[in-house]
Amino acid sequence: MEYTNPIILQDFSDPDVIRVGKDYYMIASSFNYMPGVPVLHSINLVDWEIINYVYDSFPLEKFNDVCPGHGAWAPSIRYHNGTFYAFIPTPDEGIFVSSTKDPYAKWEKLRLLVPGVGLEDPCPIWYNDRCYIVHGYVKSRCGFNSMLGLIECDKDLTKVISPSVVIYDGHNDNPTIEGPKFNYRNGYFYILAPAGSVYSGWQVCLRSKNIYGPYESKIILAQGDTSINGPHQGALIDIDDYDNYAFIHFRDMKAYGRVIYLEPVIWHNDWPLPGDVNDKLLCGKPVYKHNYLIDVKSDYKISLTDDFKNKLNLSWQTQANPEDDWYYLNKGLNLKAIYKDRILKYLPNFYSEKIGYYNFIVKTKLDISNLSISENAGFSYMGYNYAGLYLEKGQDINYLILFKYENEAEIILEKIEIKENNIILKMKYLEPDNYILGYNNKWFKYKFKATKGAWVGGRIGIFARGNANNYANFKYFKVEEIIDENK
Repeated sequence: MEYTNPIILQDFSDPDVIRVGKDYYMIASSFNYMPGVPVLHSINLVDWEIINYVYDSFPLEKFNDVCPGHGAWAPSIRYHNGTFYAFIPTPDEGIFVSSTKDPYAKWEKLRLLVPGVGLEDPCPIWYNDRCYIVHGYVKSRCGFNSMLGLIECDKDLTKVISPSVVIYDGHNDNPTIEGPKFNYRNGYFYILAPAGSVYSGWQVCLRSKNIYGPYESKIILAQGDTSINGPHQGALIDIDDYDNYAFIHFRDMKAYGRVIYLEPVIWHNDWPLPGDVNDKLLCGKPVYKHNYLIDVKSDYKISLTDDFKNKLNLSWQTQANPEDDWYYLNKGLNLKAIYKDRILKYLPNFYSEKIGYYNFIVKTKLDISNLSISENAGFSYMGYNYAGLYLEKGQDINYLILFKYENEAEIILEKIEIKENNIILKMKYLEPDNYILGYNNKWFKYKFKATKGAWVGGRIGIFARGNANNYANFKYFKVEEIIDENK
């Protein structure tokens, strides 16, 4: 069997992956989106499904409101002594930890292990009855970056024994080094980390026989003559018990987000070399296609279509800590109309999903029968810039509003009278990053340029705004890939 990169055309930024037996588990950044830090499962490293989240809401009051770009930055996952651990940083508070015996079950409540401002991208390793955490530094918070630090904790993660000390300075050879991931093999501590930049950087491997260094460095994966920019932060994975490895990383594809690539790995003189390796340079470049590294078939997939029958798809997230009464399921999704005067950028109950195809059509059927006058509900694309549609309840007639976001305001582009309370809203998205909006059997002429958001790719979602006493009904949410662009 052969796979094609990206293996996941969705925004799972900063992936970290581990193997436990014959199962593989991935977690990724979620920033201010809730539930937070998705947990994915695979049996072949190519096909993945979302199985859980580490937390439903973040235990800090500020996340009850929308904080774009804050929240869970690059987390790591490890399995130690029968327990799964997730290490989750926030740039303004420090490093949090959660754990579970079963990744499908409830994870323990987040607890702050390492308080501090400007700590990012932590990854632990247990050695000599201690736990060591490698991490990066956030320049916007602590005044510097391009270095990696090491924190020593007790093995049970109850206290910090030694505060952060710098173990690698990348200013000269690997500026903006970040996202470090610990591994241990053949007497070496390995730290794999990206440098250069998210969009045009490269992968570095550091190694040392002493956890505090000094560390040798080698560039092991770069864009080379491919069109695959980056490649950025990821995970070195032992795929079996016979010293075979793989490497999973992300690539920044702007509005599509940070999508996931899988690379084969060879070893040369105790250096891991991912991708298609140049024998002279001993540096890999990302592959477009490759044979499956694990020859196991799977039907796992991440569905974006939802019929709203028994429970919400795990792909749905809100922009802030959710409340229990924001929705209920009965003949569709009934979404509470709250925050009447908020624009979508700061609307906590904007329910959205990641983009999942290069070209696609989204359709949702909306009923506003139970809304009051001037309340509205609709559909929107979300990024730094966004545009959408909503149906507003009127006295004797309803109004369909086409709007866009500009300069911290939502601007009405077109307003149409609609007699019915029911309407089908739709969006067609075509490369490169263009989309149009429509309703029932009609399309608007306006074309919009999709943009990514604060550390995230673009998203598609639904909302209801009002006085908190009513619910708008969404019958379904269908996302279909477009194979024929003339469709």
